[in-house]
Amino acid sequence: MKQIYTKTGDQGQTSLRGGLRVAKTDPRIEVNGQIDQLNACLGVVRSLLGDDEVNRKLIHQVQQALMVVMSHIATPESDINPRPLHLASLTTQLEHAIDTMPHDGGFVVPGGGSSLAAFIHLARTQARTVERRLWSLKKTHPVDGDILIMTNRLSDYLFTLANTKE
Repeated sequence: MKQIYTKTGDQGQTSLRGGLRVAKTDPRIEVNGQIDQLNACLGVVRSLLGDDEVNRKLIHQVQQALMVVMSHIATPESDINPRPLHLASLTTQLEHAIDTMPHDGGFVVPGGGSSLAAFIHLARTQARTVERRLWSLKKTHPVDGDILIMTNRLSDYLFTLANTKE
């Protein structure tokens, strides 16, 4: 079995793509940690969606896109990331899903309906956290505009999806 620990992070540093060492408090590492948490939340939601194949598939696409986003966030400005983002089409899919789901637009108190809806709301709030961290990161490091748009639309999609599962 391959060894999991490397001990290279024991002194508070980690590597960006390409090997550049940065502090674990670097804003890019913070953003990627928040994206990782969002991806885990989405995994819980996807596992609970049961036979809702359309939303399971869309959430899986989002999860895969988030992995690519993380690689872009972890790529130093001096390097080129070879993995294309393809977020415009994903954003369009999220918008279509929002537009075709029934919703009244009103806010709800999470947890009043189903466990699934409560978990979706948890993912939604994490998507909002990711979005805020990305905007903060943009002040010091370049962030592709499509990433910002997609994360904003993702939280709208999750809000709408949660309301259909209440």
